[in-house]
Amino acid sequence: MSEHRPIKVQLLGKEYPIGCAEDEQHDLLIAARFLDERMRKIRETGRVIGTERIAIMAALNIAHELVQAQQEIRLLNQSLASQHAMGSLGSGGGWNG
Repeated sequence: MSEHRPIKVQLLGKEYPIGCAEDEQHDLLIAARFLDERMRKIRETGRVIGTERIAIMAALNIAHELVQAQQEIRLLNQSLASQHAMGSLGSGGGWNG
């Protein structure tokens, strides 16, 4: 297991020290840049005031996108399983065409 070391991430121009395993630092920096970009877009709308509220809105938006993506993956997996089951009931496998 990798040693935890503090790494500084910037969100809306403010630095935050975060403890992170060395082998996960690259991904954390990518995630922080992604979050910072989302927070900046929300702030630019002018409809949400305050860093905490901006962070909450960004987190909710990202969580919503995650839930939608998980649902889409679940539906795709169900569709693939259904197609696979129908294919295995057919003429013994292989592609028909």
